[in-house]
Amino acid sequence: MPWLLPRIVAALLAMLAGTAIGAWVGGWFDARTLGMALGGATGVSLATTLDALRARRLLDWLRGAQAAHAPAAGGFWGELAYRVERAMRTRETSIEHERGRLQQFLQAIEASPNGVLLLDADDQIEWCNAVAADHFGLDPARDRGQRVTHLVRTPAFVAHLQQGQFEHPVIVPGPLGRQTLSVLVRRYGDGMKLVLSQDVTERERSDAMRRDFVANVSHEMRTPLTVLAGFVETMATLPLTEVERQRVLKLMEQQTTRMQTLLTDLLTLAQLEGSPRPPADQWVSVDALMAQVRADGEALSAGRHLLVFHVPPGGEIAGSATELLSAVGNLVTNAVRYTPDGGRIDVHWRVRADGAGEIDVVDNGVGIDREHIPRLTERFYRVDGSRSRDTGGTGLGLSIVKHVVQRHGGELDIESERGKGSRFRIVVPAARVRVRHEAAAVADAPR
Repeated sequence: MPWLLPRIVAALLAMLAGTAIGAWVGGWFDARTLGMALGGATGVSLATTLDALRARRLLDWLRGAQAAHAPAAGGFWGELAYRVERAMRTRETSIEHERGRLQQFLQAIEASPNGVLLLDADDQIEWCNAVAADHFGLDPARDRGQRVTHLVRTPAFVAHLQQGQFEHPVIVPGPLGRQTLSVLVRRYGDGMKLVLSQDVTERERSDAMRRDFVANVSHEMRTPLTVLAGFVETMATLPLTEVERQRVLKLMEQQTTRMQTLLTDLLTLAQLEGSPRPPADQWVSVDALMAQVRADGEALSAGRHLLVFHVPPGGEIAGSATELLSAVGNLVTNAVRYTPDGGRIDVHWRVRADGAGEIDVVDNGVGIDREHIPRLTERFYRVDGSRSRDTGGTGLGLSIVKHVVQRHGGELDIESERGKGSRFRIVVPAARVRVRHEAAAVADAPR
């Protein structure tokens, strides 16, 4: 023990010094031996007292907050104070480092899009992130230490937690019924539980839409196929006159055309959803676009409607000519189909003051009740299913229009009233609209 020898030497030196002084003082009183004894004892006592004072200073520092440095002293107590302080500072640094890592870990969990809830062995909340608090309707600070089943009373969640079978997640509704949550529970530690929640509302909605889509496609395809099969059987088993035969062939042609149209629309939707956004540097002439739409609309109307196009020359839209033709063509086709004979259909193109472009298709047809308008762009949604099929509609036209408009960064606005006609407006952002100045100058020139 290297620290013991210096202290023994110091005590011996103090005793020898005290003995020497005691012998010198005792010589004055003829008590040399007594003086040596008292002097040696005094020296040892002084050394011990000094050592105790140093120890007391170190003990007082240890009992305090250790904000300042350890008391400086030589010898054993100085070395001990230095080593204790170094050990404490090292431990504090390590604790601070671990605290920082824990804080970063908690921040990472907070940034997670999923909810994280920690429960103790009694299912009491130890910690949760903000997402979990939103999912389960909790307060991260106030509800800490509360039993989770007292706060989250969803029967499916409570039953899942109580059964203890955590191999698979459970689907539960959110606290306000606006969300659908997938909750996964995992055990860890000594009976503790980790609860992970994920908002699967959109996924569930997409799955439901996919199921409805498959069901609708199956229904739409089955109807004409059933008709065709019936006609084929009729032609194969019954002797038909030429007039009857031509009538059956005409009806078969109509059903075939209906299936072809449906498949074409389905392929168009698939292409729109799977292809990149239209380029912003390829300009489509609005004049040429409207000329094609007008020709198709007049061919479908066959003179039964008045089609009026208001198209100032020189307008251009950046994007896909095929997609834009499909969108505007669908709107005009719908207007023709749902406007009685003798009705009027107006198509307007204009550039607004803010630079955006507008394409309006206005008719004075049968119109649509207001409650149906928010759902018109859903696939296969029909206001009147029988009438839509009679007019040749597939229920996908407005879905195609919506996708095309969104891919061009625009908006689709619908205004309609039963018995008073409809207005379908496509708004194209200013970044995708321009006017050829030479064409505009020609249009404005005096004649």
